[in-house]
Amino acid sequence: MTSMQLRRCSVVLFDPREEVVFDLESLASGGDGLASTLTLLALAPHLENEVPVTTNEVALLAQVSATNWIPRAEVCGRFGDALVDALLEKGLLIADSDQAPVFRERDEALRSAHWRPLAAVSHYSFRWSGVRSGDEARGAGYSTMTELAERLGPPPPHVLAHVDEPLRQSLPEGISTSFDELLARRVTCRNFDVASVLPLTVFSTMLRRVFSAQATLDIQKDNTVIKRTSPSGGGLHPTEAYLLVSRVEGVSPGLYHYHSGGHSLEPLASELALDDLALRCVAAQRYFADAHVLVVMASRFPRNFWKYRNHAKAYRVVTLDVGHLSQTLYLSATDLGLGAFITGAINEVEIEAAFGMDPLVVSPIAVCGFGIRAQERVSTEFDPLGTVWEPGTNRLRDRG
Repeated sequence: MTSMQLRRCSVVLFDPREEVVFDLESLASGGDGLASTLTLLALAPHLENEVPVTTNEVALLAQVSATNWIPRAEVCGRFGDALVDALLEKGLLIADSDQAPVFRERDEALRSAHWRPLAAVSHYSFRWSGVRSGDEARGAGYSTMTELAERLGPPPPHVLAHVDEPLRQSLPEGISTSFDELLARRVTCRNFDVASVLPLTVFSTMLRRVFSAQATLDIQKDNTVIKRTSPSGGGLHPTEAYLLVSRVEGVSPGLYHYHSGGHSLEPLASELALDDLALRCVAAQRYFADAHVLVVMASRFPRNFWKYRNHAKAYRVVTLDVGHLSQTLYLSATDLGLGAFITGAINEVEIEAAFGMDPLVVSPIAVCGFGIRAQERVSTEFDPLGTVWEPGTNRLRDRG
């Protein structure tokens, strides 16, 4: 009978995390009244949570290959059965047997995706679940720039200057076209008309402009590239549009995936209440949850990492891809007289569960939204040029 083989999980980082708390005993004895505890945590993307570890466990993991399988007897002979069993239970040691198959399957999925280790830990560790940042900001009195400045002091200067004004070279105003007017009207919307329905043709136009494949090119068999209206690293376009549709003419409220090649909607089954899910998607930012359409921009990592394998810049390129698409969405919405937004304050874990995503393969980077603006401004919007709202009022400008 073949003996069990072991190896270390493919990616793991260690974080010595210190927590400082008030200590009355320290204060009474003449100290500073503070006590600190140090916890050593293992951060492994194939696991759901951070895992407390001991220095002895770290020492073992540092001496076991993540690539080559080693007989369990050999590892136990060096470190003891108890230490090996503890790390197998935590999922930081992987066995080639049926013991803890979930850990091995998740670790294999991570390996096959060609993640850069630091990017994998960062992406997986920063995903939110159950966060209500909108409520928390309001409760803490951090919902406006004025409140922030009162608590935190003034921010860094609004513009960066390297030399004094006399040493700067002034530039001409340049050419002004209708595109400049469009850019001036690009304002993040926090006031959507919840009583209106978005026309199907407008909805379709938005998706076609921003996310559809404008053209395709077959490089070779099973190797096709697409052209979108936004750039993408390596021409790979790994960003997928998953939709939460609330109020669109002719489209049943629900969850969808946008098929960019066929310019069509793929219905996704869900038992969740849409309004509650929308609110949880954007971390309780009610003004965003009211949009007619929420667009979860999720990266399909194997598409990018197929070319940029374990690459130091691969994850950065993925995030740039989402940024390009969001600006195109903003400008398209503005051109059509709609409001739009983007937010990174999202509950990735709950979005993944709702849309059936595996976060090692497909995961949200940001959520955008678009829809018809409300006639009255209830939530504050940053519109210093007065291009959307009538200056001095909370009324929407008349575009007629």
